[in-house]
Amino acid sequence: MKLNPKSLGLAGGVLCGLWILLFTIVAVSTGYGVGYLEIMTTLFPGYTITFAGGIVGLVYGAIFGFIEFYIIGYLYNYFNKKLKK
Repeated sequence: MKLNPKSLGLAGGVLCGLWILLFTIVAVSTGYGVGYLEIMTTLFPGYTITFAGGIVGLVYGAIFGFIEFYIIGYLYNYFNKKLKK
């Protein structure tokens, strides 16, 4: 089976971006998960634990999620091809 790295990256980017946005909204509303998100503020310049910061986190999550899942798809195809020989 061969994976399409672009499609996998796009799906992963959407999921990661939405996860950060959702987690930020929950943290702003309830205070739950603020400690985790404070770590994210050091990793993503411009990200804050606010509703506007959630949009920034959505963009960062989409970019990093795409890159991570693209690499996973590429490596999967690479090793799958090597092991079949």
